[in-house]
Amino acid sequence: MFLPHMNHLTLEQTFFSQVLPKTVRLFDDMMYELTSQARGLSSQNLEIQTTIRNILQTMVQLLGALTGCVQHVCATQESIILENIHSLPSSVLHVIKSTFVHCKNSESVYSGRLHLVSDLLQALFKEAYSLQKQLMELLDMVCMDPLIDENDDILNMVVVIHSLLDICSVISSMDHAFHANTWKFIIKQSLKHQSVIKSQLKHKDIITSLCEDILFSFRSCLQLAEQMTQSDAQDNTDCKLFQKTLKLCRFFANSLLHYTKEFLPFLSDSCCTLHQLYLQVHSKFPPSLYAAGISKAQQEEIAGAFLVTLDPLVSQLLKFQPFVEVVLDSELELPCELQFPQCLLLVVIMDELPSQPEDVQTLWCTETQVSEATTRVSLLKAIFSSFEQCSGELSLPVHVQEVKSKGQTEVAVTLYQHVCVHLCTFIASLHPSLFPELDTALLNAVLSANMITSLLAMDAWCFLARYGTAELCAHHVTIVAHLIKSCPGECHQLTSLSVLLRRLFFFMTPPQQVEFIQKFSPKEAENLLLWQYISFQALPAELRKQTALEVSRSGTAQCRKWLSSSRTLGELESLNTVLSALLAVCNSASEALDMGQQTAVKEVGSQLWALLNIKLVTGQPYVQQTLCLLLPLLGFFIQTLDPQLISQVITLQTSLLKSEPPDHVRLAVLDFLSSLGKLFIPQAIQDKILPHLSSVFALLLADRNWLLEQHSLEAFTQFAEGTNHEEIVPQCLSSEETKKKVVSFLEKTGFVDETAAARVERVKQEKGTFWEPFAKVTVEEAKKSSLQPSAKRARHELPLEEEYRSALQAATAALEAIELLLQKSPPPDWLLTKMETLQERIDKLKHHVLG
Repeated sequence: MFLPHMNHLTLEQTFFSQVLPKTVRLFDDMMYELTSQARGLSSQNLEIQTTIRNILQTMVQLLGALTGCVQHVCATQESIILENIHSLPSSVLHVIKSTFVHCKNSESVYSGRLHLVSDLLQALFKEAYSLQKQLMELLDMVCMDPLIDENDDILNMVVVIHSLLDICSVISSMDHAFHANTWKFIIKQSLKHQSVIKSQLKHKDIITSLCEDILFSFRSCLQLAEQMTQSDAQDNTDCKLFQKTLKLCRFFANSLLHYTKEFLPFLSDSCCTLHQLYLQVHSKFPPSLYAAGISKAQQEEIAGAFLVTLDPLVSQLLKFQPFVEVVLDSELELPCELQFPQCLLLVVIMDELPSQPEDVQTLWCTETQVSEATTRVSLLKAIFSSFEQCSGELSLPVHVQEVKSKGQTEVAVTLYQHVCVHLCTFIASLHPSLFPELDTALLNAVLSANMITSLLAMDAWCFLARYGTAELCAHHVTIVAHLIKSCPGECHQLTSLSVLLRRLFFFMTPPQQVEFIQKFSPKEAENLLLWQYISFQALPAELRKQTALEVSRSGTAQCRKWLSSSRTLGELESLNTVLSALLAVCNSASEALDMGQQTAVKEVGSQLWALLNIKLVTGQPYVQQTLCLLLPLLGFFIQTLDPQLISQVITLQTSLLKSEPPDHVRLAVLDFLSSLGKLFIPQAIQDKILPHLSSVFALLLADRNWLLEQHSLEAFTQFAEGTNHEEIVPQCLSSEETKKKVVSFLEKTGFVDETAAARVERVKQEKGTFWEPFAKVTVEEAKKSSLQPSAKRARHELPLEEEYRSALQAATAALEAIELLLQKSPPPDWLLTKMETLQERIDKLKHHVLG
């Protein structure tokens, strides 16, 4: 009532600064009194009921008076300087927030007696709503000169924006429309006064609150969609609420997009929040293993209205170095549910980079030491690392929607295909300056201990070989060949490199293949190491015949040389390489060998087999490898082998299986057995062969290892279908359990009936066991895990066991070499001292192993 009679330019000094602080204190006192008295509220206690209702009515009147103040300022001033009324917004916002908090907590404050004051609480909320709406109109009239550094004005506006942000967090679950309008106002004012307040705003608080509201509304949207999917009857109310919530999701996402675009330079400490937002959203949405169960139609609706806004957000952040450092942090450890979204994000980034300048591509694709504790890995390395962590999604497998070409509908492809195709597309567009980074990433991934990661890198490398020049392909083949030759012994890296060499060799042109043959001639024994891995089918017919003969002649010559030498165990490794090369010829170029050469191979194989005995095979890993190579080599010539030799082979196999040899030995035995199916065994020797043959099959079919069990069933089926000696088949089925197992295999029954939902849950549990960084699963816990039947569980390999074996084999070979030298010449004087030192080190190692 006083305001119309006062000078509007001096309102702050004469009225607002004097009256409003007292008003706020009065309101706070009433709020305290209200909360205190509410505990005694009841329908019987009329005195407290009257007191509380009077307080609420006074509060409504107070809010009305404040609304009148705001309206008066709006009516009397076309343009408002915030400094002239700064007590008004701060006081009003304090009262509004306090009111909303009380209304939000009313159920707990008034407990079961809310109905006694609900009418006045509703009036209070409406009055606060009107007051805030009026205040936002007033604030919209505020002018701030960007050329004048009005510190107080700037700080006042920043306080107003952050006060409204606090109110947003209170009303988010009370009134969606009001919540959205408040956010709209916050964004609008932030942008309107951007030039003067951009350095003062607490951007991290705004981004964090906006991301929290996005996630909250998104989860609400998913919950509604899930309820609609589970309910047979379509509830029109649920459907409308779903549409409304989805619209809210889109609004928040667009607000974030707009704010991020305008204030990007100030968001370095918000990049982690933005990164997590992307991951959290995609972790709850199909095809994530952790997604809600919603219909296909709802998925498309949510993706089209909301998810489409996240990719432009990523595009905006591409050039922002702090975001790059967050996404590519070498120490980034994500829980299981966020590993798949991280992989999807990296693919999106990979798709965006070709359209970016070279410096942005370099930023993402080069590894950099950010600080002493932090390293930023390259995008390519991150892709392979993230892909490796998606074991569950790859094994299920999950399917990702992919657009094959413009104008076509989306099709579902596996995660492997999705990543592989996009990776190859990225490689095709990569800037030449980044080729060294590509080479490093591909090679490191090929050498990875994770098979599926290594396979992805090989596929990408093969694409590069086909897409690039012939010279590039030849250069890569040469590099891989030298890497193979430099490998110290059997290891997973050698296995991967050998597969890569075999595949790349197919992409070489004939002239380059000729050049490779000249550079790594099979006539030289040291190059047979390479030829054991190459498929001769990659060579033209004439060149295939010529090269296969050279490998065969060189190989048989090396075998004869070993047979005529001292035959030490230390030389077995090189002999095994020769046998492997001969086996490669037989498998991929047998037609190139004439009868004489085939006979030569068969003869050296027979002579080598004659040297084997059960003691040697069970005690020496290198001898086991020799046996594993001789079995398929002899199996290749099974129709022309001496029956007496076949009898010796099967007899040794029987004794060997009783000593429980390693898995790879048993698999080699199965390989040989499957080749016996079409062999007719002469009557004179049947009594020596058939009983042992049935015994070998019986032992293998009874094996509890799931992999060996599967191979045993396949080998037995192949043998049973082809053999002329049908009487032996029942003798192989030594027990009722084995008979049932074979029948189930043949009839394709006995499988575990697993629903799609149960399979997803199992895969999630498996992934949690193998990958969760925070789970700390021990070896013993893993052994006790019930994620798969014990009968199907392969033997658990300890970490680095392969490296231990390789190191021990190398040490054994070195000692054998010294033993051989001692046989040839007297030892030097220093040898005994060195051996004593070595003995001390062995004693220390024993202590570590036992302790």
